[in-house]
Amino acid sequence: MHEEMRKVELIIGKILRIGVVTSAIVIVIGIMLYFLNGSGYSEGFPTRFSTIINGIVAGKSYAIIMLGIFLLILTPVLRVVVSIYAFYKEKDTMYVVITTVVLVILIIAMLLGYRS
Repeated sequence: MHEEMRKVELIIGKILRIGVVTSAIVIVIGIMLYFLNGSGYSEGFPTRFSTIINGIVAGKSYAIIMLGIFLLILTPVLRVVVSIYAFYKEKDTMYVVITTVVLVILIIAMLLGYRS
């Protein structure tokens, strides 16, 4: 069981590293596009998910930067999901419940932030 938990810890570490590096690369690409092409937004910084997706498709710098920020925010959320799985495999019911509550709080906070 300890070997399996060690593997899960390594996976969590990889998720965090890959998430941070990927988001940093996306943000840097967005910044480079900003300096090459300008902002591309006359209506301001995109905040709606649909506006961000449309901006990414159009190659707009602010939308790409927002994608990088979204990936950065998503990284610890993914870590919480993997932790729930790890605690479940370890048969640690109390931590499964606690981590699930944390995940629900994160999702509610993101939804409330999206509505603002």
